[in-house]
Amino acid sequence: MEMVYYTVVAVLLYLVSDWLLTRIEIYKGARLANRSIYFFTIIMVLSVGSFSLISALYEKPVVETSNTTTAPATAEPSSVPD
Repeated sequence: MEMVYYTVVAVLLYLVSDWLLTRIEIYKGARLANRSIYFFTIIMVLSVGSFSLISALYEKPVVETSNTTTAPATAEPSSVPD
């Protein structure tokens, strides 16, 4: 389920980043010269923040382990090469 959250957020981040960049260009009155660099910066900042939030909010299921322990394997003295 965690993968679905990341995928949905990634699509939304793409759309929001494009919308923000378009708003900036409208405000400036012209298309930005290095549009892809601005887009990359916007989507990177938003993705780092939102993906950190998802991983902080998403609880991974706890797997119970058995309390049995196994003794470490020991080699017999005759089987150890000299």
